[in-house]
Amino acid sequence: MSYTLKLYSEFENEIEKFLKLYFNEDFNLENKYYWKKDFESPVDIIDMISVFADNKEKFKANMWISLDKDVYIDISENNINSLIKYIYERFPY
Repeated sequence: MSYTLKLYSEFENEIEKFLKLYFNEDFNLENKYYWKKDFESPVDIIDMISVFADNKEKFKANMWISLDKDVYIDISENNINSLIKYIYERFPY
């Protein structure tokens, strides 16, 4: 099973700016308003959602993750800590 992270924005280049910060390299996305990445382990998602939450005010974008098929969770300041704890408890490897 794979675990999915999606970024959405109504503003051009906001996702590219975030990805440049996270990966420390330039991005030139074909779709400037949407980006999706699948992960083999949900624990691998934690770094990316942490960086997103820490820098949320710098980007006009939204992040959603899926830990179960067709169920998406919006990443926000209100749920980030609980979500990280939940991922480590549910997937303790």
